[in-house]
Amino acid sequence: MTQPMDPAGAAGPPVPHRAARRRGLGAALWRCVPAVLVTLLLGVAAGFLWAALAPRPYLVMTSPGAAQVTSAESSAFIGGDGWYCLICLAGGIISGLVGYLLAVRGHHPVAMALVLLSALGAGLIALEIGQHAGLASYHHLLSTLPAGRHLSASLSLGARSAIALWPLAAGITAGALELNDALRDRKRDAQDGPALALD
Repeated sequence: MTQPMDPAGAAGPPVPHRAARRRGLGAALWRCVPAVLVTLLLGVAAGFLWAALAPRPYLVMTSPGAAQVTSAESSAFIGGDGWYCLICLAGGIISGLVGYLLAVRGHHPVAMALVLLSALGAGLIALEIGQHAGLASYHHLLSTLPAGRHLSASLSLGARSAIALWPLAAGITAGALELNDALRDRKRDAQDGPALALD
């Protein structure tokens, strides 16, 4: 006489690779911590560097608390955005390299996602620090200088889409390095295949 199947027994024991997958994910997240911290610190340094290098348009006081640009065609606006773009591209390349070496190389794809998110955070940090550096002094001069006096405007980013340059450069750098490793491993496996067949 046949015995009815036990539903609990039919399910079988838990699949062991699930626990291994969770452990691999946790390890990947821990490996990302140094890369994320380095990237965010790069964002802080980039903000101060942008504030130091970016040109600012000159303003002329028209009345207490009010000023206008001396030349509407001033290249300082483009120069400020240009410096931000260059700094973000350089920071993104460094972030991608650091992220690849510390987190992405041969590990969980979550590592790449965290590298990109931290790169976006670095771009935002650089923007905030750069725009707020010297802002208190600017507001003080704006409220105290008499009409006719000149001062430098506060730093601001006109092209907000430039924030995406940091994660874009980081993703391209880390992705290119990972792709290079994958192609190199595939080439090595293709070379080892005939040698194993001969043995």
